[in-house]
Order: sequence, then C-alpha cells, then structure tokens
Amino acid sequence: MREAVVDLAAIGVAALVAMEAAGTAEILGTVTGATLFFALVLSGVGCLALWWRRRWPVGVALLLAAIMPITEFVGAAVLIAVYTVTANRRWPVSLAVAGLHVVAFVPYSLHRPDPDLGILGANALHVALLSIAVAVGTVVRAQREKDAVLRERAEAEARLHLDRVRVLERERIAREMHDVLAHRISLVSLHAGALEVRSDLSPEEIARAARTIRVGAHEALEDLREILGVLRAAPDTADGLRPQPGLADLDRLVADVRAAGTVVEVENLLPDVALPAAASRTAYRVLQEGLTNARKHAPGSEVRIRLDRTPDGELRVRMCNRLVPVGGPVVPGARVGLAGLSERVGLGGGWLEHGVRRTPDGELVFQLAARLPWPG
Repeated sequence: MREAVVDLAAIGVAALVAMEAAGTAEILGTVTGATLFFALVLSGVGCLALWWRRRWPVGVALLLAAIMPITEFVGAAVLIAVYTVTANRRWPVSLAVAGLHVVAFVPYSLHRPDPDLGILGANALHVALLSIAVAVGTVVRAQREKDAVLRERAEAEARLHLDRVRVLERERIAREMHDVLAHRISLVSLHAGALEVRSDLSPEEIARAARTIRVGAHEALEDLREILGVLRAAPDTADGLRPQPGLADLDRLVADVRAAGTVVEVENLLPDVALPAAASRTAYRVLQEGLTNARKHAPGSEVRIRLDRTPDGELRVRMCNRLVPVGGPVVPGARVGLAGLSERVGLGGGWLEHGVRRTPDGELVFQLAARLPWPG
C-alpha cells in the first residue's frame, strides 16, 4: 500500500512538472499547436510509465530515454526513473542508464536551445540533475544493503541462539531421563540380588519379586528408548515427551524404594502453597539420587528425609542414612551422580552439600542436603 501511494505521488509530481513546462513553453511560444499536443501525449505516457518503475526500472528508463529527444516535459519523470534504476541496480547498469539520458538530451538541446542557458548550459544543468538523482539512489541502495546485512546477521544470530537453547534443552531432558533410568535399573538390580542371596523365599515372594523385576525392566527399556529418541530426533520433537516428575511424585518414589526393602521415613513440613516447577523437579532428582545411592552403598540402612521451607524463602531438602559395611552384590555406577546433581542444583540457583557426618551419638551417617530458591 505504501509503495502504491509513493508511485502515485511520483506520477503526480512528474505530471505537474510536465504541465508547468508545457504552459511555460506555450507562453514563450517555443512549442505550440499540434507539436505541443503531441509532446503532452508523450509526456503523459512517460509519466504513467512510472507506475511500473519498481518492476521494470531499466525498461521504464529506456522508454523515457526514447521520449527525451522529442520533449523536455518528461524531465521530472526522467530523474525519478534514473533514481529508481540506481537504487535497485548495480553500478554498471546505473551508469549506463544515466549516460544514455545524458546523450538523449543532446538532440533536444540542439533542436530547441534554451534562450537563457544556451546549449552548453542546458546540458550542464541536465547532467547536474542526473548526478543528484544517481547520488540519492546510491545512498538509498547502500542503506538497503546495510539493512539487509544487519537483518540477515540478526536472523542468523537468532537461529544460532535458538539452536543452542534447543540443544541445551535436549541435554537437560536426556540428563533427567538418565536419572530416572538409573533409579529403575538399581531397583531391578536390588530385587535380582535379593533373589540370588535369599534361598528361603516362598513361591509367592519369588513371583512378586520377579514381577517387580519384569515391570522395572520394562519401564527401564521405555526410558532408554525415550532417551535415544531425544538424542536422535530433531530438537522440536522433545516437546512431546512425558512430563518429568516432581515432588508430587515423591510418594510413588518412596513406595517403590520401600517395596525394594529399604526403610524410608519422610518428614514433609512444606506449606500448602505452590512450589516452582523447576525447584520441584530438582528436589525430586536430589531425593531420587540420594535414595539410589543409599540402596547402592548402604543396603538395609534406614533413610530419613526432611522437607521444609526456610525463613529466607528457600526449599530445603535433607536426607541421611547410616553407614554400614556393604555385603553381597553391589550395583555398579559411573560415580558422577552427585557431581551432576551439584551442577543441576547450581543451575537452579541453589547449592548442594554432601558427605559423611558424625551424629551427637557418635554414629557415622551420610548426609545429603540441598537448598533451592522458592520465591513467595
């Protein structure tokens, strides 16, 4: 719409200049009668041709160059056409069109010399006006090219940033799912170890443990398949994955661990207010990793969990278990769970500490504690 308005304005300006030049020529008597009418018709054609100057800039300029030796009434249209060519075409084409119009004006200046400027003065003025049109067109073209480069650079940076965010999101999802997978496999390993060392189990207990192993193995395979899907698929497809668990799923997690033979006591002192989703997921991962490590390194030890909110507005997660000598099968691990957990908590704006502590009773316990931001 804006371009159409500008084109109509250009045609109007060129037509007004043509009529003014025609009126002046008629008053001075330089162009009269049929010649004046013919010149006005050609000028009208040249002015109307400006409507197509954006689509065919060189063609419109050539048409006006053919009219220029006959009448100077198209002078404004010529300047607009030359400007359009310069603003939309490269230097060789622009200079060629401008040079053609310089040459095209010479026959007219010889046939109808200006009484005030003379032949040389009229041609010099024509060259000066064409030079201004070329200069303005050059500035406009340079600005357009600069804007195009900046726009392409901004789009490229935006795409790069989006790709980086998508890769980080894929890594985050895969890391969370890896934690879930490790948890399930550790349960399967513990149940399998129980079947190996317990020869006094009844058939019902053996069937129950076998069913637990089958279900856990199936869920582990599903998690593994989903991890591989995240790593293989395009980043956009990660949105279709199932929601990651949070503290709302803590009861189910504790029930699974208790079913594996670990005694877990939970003291939940959290207020009944909304918990940020990121903090909820991170706290769940802390507890999941802690329970997994307790089953690996302190089988049979009671695990105590405490959840509360500090006066400073932080979610506090604490877990401890007594250290016991490890006997029987031990679930292997990569020994990077706590390191990855520290990174996860740090990225969430909190902090994590863990290590062996001595209680007031002189008992050695392993303690895992985390704090996460909880604005309220």
